[in-house]
Amino acid sequence: MTLPEIKIFTVLLVTMALFIWGKWRHDVVALFALIVCIPLGLVSPETAFYGFGHPAVITVAAVLVLSASLQITGAIDVVTHKLTPSGGGVISTIASLTGLAAVLSAFMNNVGAMALIMPIAIQLANKIGIPPGRVLMPVAFGSILGGMTTLIGTPPNLIVSGIRAEALGEGYRMFDFAPVGVLVALVGVVFIAIVGWRLVPKRERSDAEGFDIGKYLTEVRVIEGGKAEGLTVRELDEALQESDAEIIGLVRGKMKVVNTRGFERLSKGDLLVIKAEPETLSQALNVLGLRLVDNVRPPELEKDEDEEDVPPHVDEEFEERPPWFDRKVTAYGKSSIRTSVTSRGDADSVPRASDNSEVILVEMVVMPDSKLINNTAADLRLRSRMGINLLAISYEGSQRVRRLRRTKIQSGSVLLMQGDPETLTQFASVFGCVPLAERTVRVPSKKRAMFASAIMIGAVALAAFGVAPAAVTFVGGVLMIMMLRVIPLRQVYESIDWSVVVLLAALIPVAFALAETGAADTLASFILEYMALGNAVVALVVILVLTMFLSDVMNNAATAAVMCPIALSSSAQLGVNPDAYLMAVAVGASCAFLTPIGHQNNTLILGPGGFKFGDYWRLGLPVEILVVAVGIPALLFFWPL
Repeated sequence: MTLPEIKIFTVLLVTMALFIWGKWRHDVVALFALIVCIPLGLVSPETAFYGFGHPAVITVAAVLVLSASLQITGAIDVVTHKLTPSGGGVISTIASLTGLAAVLSAFMNNVGAMALIMPIAIQLANKIGIPPGRVLMPVAFGSILGGMTTLIGTPPNLIVSGIRAEALGEGYRMFDFAPVGVLVALVGVVFIAIVGWRLVPKRERSDAEGFDIGKYLTEVRVIEGGKAEGLTVRELDEALQESDAEIIGLVRGKMKVVNTRGFERLSKGDLLVIKAEPETLSQALNVLGLRLVDNVRPPELEKDEDEEDVPPHVDEEFEERPPWFDRKVTAYGKSSIRTSVTSRGDADSVPRASDNSEVILVEMVVMPDSKLINNTAADLRLRSRMGINLLAISYEGSQRVRRLRRTKIQSGSVLLMQGDPETLTQFASVFGCVPLAERTVRVPSKKRAMFASAIMIGAVALAAFGVAPAAVTFVGGVLMIMMLRVIPLRQVYESIDWSVVVLLAALIPVAFALAETGAADTLASFILEYMALGNAVVALVVILVLTMFLSDVMNNAATAAVMCPIALSSSAQLGVNPDAYLMAVAVGASCAFLTPIGHQNNTLILGPGGFKFGDYWRLGLPVEILVVAVGIPALLFFWPL
C-alpha cells in the first residue's frame, strides 16, 4: 500500500467516524475531509472546489427549487388531497399513502413529499384506529424507495450519474434508474402495505386526535389559591402520578433548576419542570391548579427573563410583526383549542385585536433541516419578538434538566406552540416545522400552481428525451420560476438545502482522490479476493450490501461518493459491465431503513411516531433483505454483467 493510499484511507476512516458520531453536521464533516486532503497532497488547491460547479450539485440545487415551487404554490397539496383515501381499511390506507409518497418522491425532494403527506397520515391513522407510527414509518420508507426510480429522485442517483460521466464519458439519463428502481419500489410498497406495517412497534395513543410523541418536557407555574399552593414537592408529585406525570425540577425566583428532595413547600409563582403526556397534562393542570407558562407580552412592556443579551438575529425572518396581546388559556391539550384574547397597554403603542381574534395551540415536528435545531426559545426570542410561545417539548431519553426556554431543540422533536394561526403558519414555514394536524389547502394563485407544474413537467421531459443535460434543463426551469415570479425570489434561495449542496461539492473531489491514488483499486481487490472470492455476482451482492450498511449510519450521498470509485474499480478488475455495479451503489445508497439517522425522513417521523432508535430495524431489516432479493436479479437482468 502506497503512502497516498494510506493518507486517503485515513481521511475516509476519520470522516466516516465523524459522520457516525454526529457531533457536527454532515456538510461540516465533508468540508473537513476536503480541506484536510489539500495539505496532504491528495487534492490540489486548483481543483479543490471543482465540485461546486459539478452538474450533479447544480441539478440537486435546481430540483430543490422546483420541488419547493410545487409545495409553496399548493400544486402538490391539491394532488395529495385528491389521491389520499377519505376512508377504507388499514391495508388500503397504508398502500395508498405509501404508494403516493413513492410516486411524489420520484420527481420531487422526498423530504418535502414526506412533509406533505405526514399530517394526512396522522389524521387517517387516528381515523382507522391504529397508532400513527404504523402509518408514518411505511410512508417514510415508501418515499425513500420512490427516490431510487429516477435521476432526480435522490442525490445519490445524481452522484452516481456524475461519477459515471467523469469515468466513462456519459452519465445516466432521466429514467435509466427506473427498470430496477420501479421493480424494487413496487415490491417494497406491496410488502409494506400487506405485511410490513404489522412489524412496526406499537406506540399506542387510543384517543381520536393524539399520537405517541413521548412525554412533554413542560413548565408550569403554581397559582394563588390553587390546590398545589402549600403542598410539598413530594405531595404534589404523588398527586401528579395519578395523571402519569412527574416533577423533574423546580425553579424559584432567579434560581436555576434544582434537584429537589421533595420537602420544599410550594408557594405562588414557583415554576415546576414536569414530564407528562399531552392529554394527562391537561388533567393535571386543571385538577391541581397549575398554569402553563404562556404569557405573551410586548417587548416594550415586559422583557422576557430568559432573553437577556441575546442577539436579535431572527427579526428579519418575519415579514411583519404580529399583534401583541396577553392571552389567557381557557382550555388545554389539543391543537384546536381556543383561547381568550385581551388587549393590553396603550392603544397607540399596542395594536388591538378584534373580538374574533384567537390563539391556538399547535403541535409541530422539527424537520431535519430546520433552523431551530440546536437553538433554544431564548436564542430565538420566540415570545418577545414573534408573539408566540414554546409551551412544551417532547424528547426521548434522559437529558440534563434545564429551563424550557434554555432547552436545545433537536431534529424530530415535537413542539407545543401557542400563538395566532397566521403567525404559527408563518413560523412553521420559515423555520422548517410541520404542523401535526390536517392543514387547510391554500393555493395563493391557481395560475402560479399551473406554472409550477408545467415548468417541472417540461424540465423532466426535456431531460428525459435528451434535449439537454439534466443540469441545464432544471436550471432553465428555475430561471422560468424566477422570471414568472411563481414564488418570491427570496424563497428561491431559501428552498435550497445548502448543507446538501456543500456536502456533495466537498465530497466529489475526495471521491476522485480515492480513485486517482489507487486506493479504490486496493479496496476493490480486497473485496474481490477475500469477500467475493473472485465471483462477479457475489461481488455485486457485497457492493450492494456494503453500500446499504454505510447508508444506514452515514449520509446517503456521502456513501454514494465513497462507493462509486470502488464499484468502478471492481468492475474493471473483473472485466464486467460497470453499470451493474454503479446501479447497485445507487440502489444501496437509497436504502437506509435500519436507523433514524440514515435518512432525513426517518428522522422526521421519530417524534410524531414516538419511536426509539431501535424501532426501525424491525421493519427496516426485512425491507433491506427484500431489496437484495429483488434488486440483484433485476440488476443482472437489466444490466447484465
